[in-house]
Amino acid sequence: MTEQSGKTALPPEKARIRRERTREMCDVGGAGRKDGRMKVLILAGGYGTRISEESQYKPKPMIEIGGKPILWHIMKYYSSFGYRDFIILGGYKQYVIKEFFADYFLHNSDVSFNLETNEMKVLDGHSENWTVTIVDTGLDTMTGGRVKRVKKYVGDETFMLTYGDGVSNVDLDALLAFHRSHGRIATDTMIRFAQQKGVIDCAPDGRVRQFREKNRRDGDLINGGFMVFEPAIFDYLDGDSCVLEQEPMQRLADEGQLMGYLHEGFWQCMDTQREKKKLEALWASGNAPWKRW
Repeated sequence: MTEQSGKTALPPEKARIRRERTREMCDVGGAGRKDGRMKVLILAGGYGTRISEESQYKPKPMIEIGGKPILWHIMKYYSSFGYRDFIILGGYKQYVIKEFFADYFLHNSDVSFNLETNEMKVLDGHSENWTVTIVDTGLDTMTGGRVKRVKKYVGDETFMLTYGDGVSNVDLDALLAFHRSHGRIATDTMIRFAQQKGVIDCAPDGRVRQFREKNRRDGDLINGGFMVFEPAIFDYLDGDSCVLEQEPMQRLADEGQLMGYLHEGFWQCMDTQREKKKLEALWASGNAPWKRW
């Protein structure tokens, strides 16, 4: 058996039984449903220090692309697949997110104000058929701790989780189908993160075997967000200092409970001003790969 941070991985037979049990859960009842009630958790509580030019005033997920927060773009993408129940895991300046949704209808509607009677008339209203739960999960809480804090809102059901600073055109239907097919606790979307330089293929003795430009197959696989979890994940999360991407994910991997879904299409995070400008340019072009609504 493998030990990780003092916790012991499940024996192979117990791991097999857990996989079968998880697969059964995905096939019945509310688990794995996609009728708008499956919850989508979005991590939105970090400081966003690498894009501090704007994050000093607002949470990074509220930084705008084309006049709308990137958080909104992510939610619109999920809702285009039928997901309408969102839980926002806030922390740093989380009140900005609450205020945005509190005034959402007003921001997206044409209105007329009668200042004499102090009345407002909605001329052309527009909103979303979403349920949005915004939770203050703590200022310095780590990712696993944030997820753990909203367990009572998730319930005993399959749920999706992603980061509030990245967009993609990952096929969420195919992602969920893959998750339901393997019967494990967790599925992570893998992105091939291409390096930016030319490639040298060198033999051990120093002889260059190949010298060429980079291509889309070069680079390492990275965690791209857009994850799917069974409720058993909460058993792997422990306290506010828990980092989801470290000990919990490693334990899942050790126990054979973590599967990777490879996405070869568009994916882009927004860690820097350069990346923000790239997303802005794509949106302005009218051909943003994540826009399917």
